[in-house]
Amino acid sequence: MIILKWLLVGWLGYNAAVAAAVVLHTAPVAAWRALTAIGARTGPWRAGAPDPRILPPVPEESAHLSYWAGQARTDVVTAVGQGAAVLNRLLFSDRLGSDARNLLRGRWPSSRRGSNAFSRAALALTSPGFAVGALAGTAAAVAYLVAVLVCFGALLAAVEAGRGACVLTLRELERLQLLTRGVRMRCPYPGCYRHITLPVYRCPGCREAHRELRPGRFGVFRHVCVCGRRLSACPPVRRPRDAAECPYCAGALPPSLGTIRMVQIPIVGGTSSGKTMLMAAMLAGLTSWERAGQLSATCATPDDRRQLQTLKSQLDTGGWVLGTTGPQPRAHMLEIGSGRRRRLLYLYDPNGGVYDDAAAVRAQQYLAQADAVVLVADVLAEPGVRREIGGADAQCAVDARPSPEGPKETYDRLVGELGSPGRRARTPVAVVATKRDALDRLHSLPRPYDPLDGWLSDVGLGKLVLALGHDFGKVRYWAVSARAATGAGALENEGRHAAAPLLWLLGTTGLPVKALFTDAGAKP
Repeated sequence: MIILKWLLVGWLGYNAAVAAAVVLHTAPVAAWRALTAIGARTGPWRAGAPDPRILPPVPEESAHLSYWAGQARTDVVTAVGQGAAVLNRLLFSDRLGSDARNLLRGRWPSSRRGSNAFSRAALALTSPGFAVGALAGTAAAVAYLVAVLVCFGALLAAVEAGRGACVLTLRELERLQLLTRGVRMRCPYPGCYRHITLPVYRCPGCREAHRELRPGRFGVFRHVCVCGRRLSACPPVRRPRDAAECPYCAGALPPSLGTIRMVQIPIVGGTSSGKTMLMAAMLAGLTSWERAGQLSATCATPDDRRQLQTLKSQLDTGGWVLGTTGPQPRAHMLEIGSGRRRRLLYLYDPNGGVYDDAAAVRAQQYLAQADAVVLVADVLAEPGVRREIGGADAQCAVDARPSPEGPKETYDRLVGELGSPGRRARTPVAVVATKRDALDRLHSLPRPYDPLDGWLSDVGLGKLVLALGHDFGKVRYWAVSARAATGAGALENEGRHAAAPLLWLLGTTGLPVKALFTDAGAKP
């Protein structure tokens, strides 16, 4: 019995030593194999390379998801599954299913048979220790991998929280920056006119559309396009602004939209009241001030430059410009700068016929969002004024092409579309009496004099003056001859005077242009 007892103790001690040796061998081998397999299956290791495990959540977005937004969580799941599969195969297929079974049959783990009966018996007696060591070594490898995955999960959670906080912070900072600078974005195209939160940006390389080029799931500071080009996502001044489009109508947007304050000013007046001629005279005046080095005035897009050239050609050849056609206008966009401040000016010149119908007026959606208004008053179109004109003045009035509707009628149909009473109280209005060259030649009416609102009241437009003073907080009056300010024989002073109403309206937004317009012919 004592001999059997010592044999049993020796056998147990021997198997304990075998188990310890197997643990020391199996644990690092199992951990290394698991880590190698995990590393081979995660990735891809090259930034921007497609990953078949990840489907793009937004098919129309032409950018790769950032690692932390999509691939990191997929890598965690892959790591857990791949590590478990490797350890399961190593333990049950290799160590227990093959090596331990061979030992129990008197074979070496390599399947080589023992040389004699004694060696085969020794190998069979070694199999329990080998199996226990394999189990313990694999358990140690599992514990190590669990610790690694826990650390990876904690790191992932911390980075994800930091990334989310960074995205929210950058978005909020951008929003506050735009808010404090008064920067808004609106589509200038007819039928749209919608507020734009974020334009669509085209990749300068492949021209693919990027609808979410801001800090988010596709990257915090940069997005990787499908073509591999890196696009800056923050701040907005570094985005590819030359390729920006409206997300609703796909119209091309000016590069400065979203970087400087936008000012929307519709030119309101009836058919043949002189709106388009006045706009041409205003543009001529701005160009004159730019030549004098007093401000900068440039067209915001190539289309605006072509439109300006068309106006100049019409004026140089015939002395008149063709009236606006179409039910809704495209904004004529200019970048106006004085000192260090700049404004993106949207000038709307709608067809005067739209003000003949209330439904057509409501379709002019930009009116409710106007920052200021230029009201064109064709004095010769007022019925009471026409009754006072007779004799030789009658033909002069006809040659001036008066509007078929008086300015008071147009105003009454328009005022309801210019926002709520509170908004109208904050909206400045520049009232421009057009066709001053014709008014100066009439003997039936007194010539325009200062204050101009008093002259308008004297000639029969007192109700319009009273309504303007009641509905709007800031109103100023000018008398302008657009024909004298445009065309081949244009007078530079007349052009600058025609631009004065526009400069005054821009001055109310904080643009330092007060020195460029005078109070002559203007009455607050």
